Amino acid sequence: MNSMATAQPPIQPPKPQLPREEGGGSVVLERRTQKVAPPPMYQVVMLNDDFTPMEFVIVVLQEFFGKDREAATQIMLKIHLDGRGVCGVYSRDVASTKVEQVLQAANKAGHPLQAVSEPIE
Repeated sequence: MNSMATAQPPIQPPKPQLPREEGGGSVVLERRTQKVAPPPMYQVVMLNDDFTPMEFVIVVLQEFFGKDREAATQIMLKIHLDGRGVCGVYSRDVASTKVEQVLQAANKAGHPLQAVSEPIE
């Protein structure tokens, strides 16, 4: 028996229809843009101590925060003079990772350097 002779044409799914208003006019759907608040940002702050060499702080700022030598030196001096200095502003996860990188590098080098992340209001 030839299956071609008994084949039925494929069934087409019904086409979706837009709702219609009275009088035959089409309903226009209004596009509403959702306002999404930007994620909260966190600043990574390095804290001064009397033992970590200034040169080590500069290297950390260059390596983990992408600062050039001059910017790293300026931040290091702010940390030294004010007791703390902002290294950068990031999303929460990135800031947390940066803090961990600083703490691990300081620990490995035997320095008590501390860093924290703080939410920006």
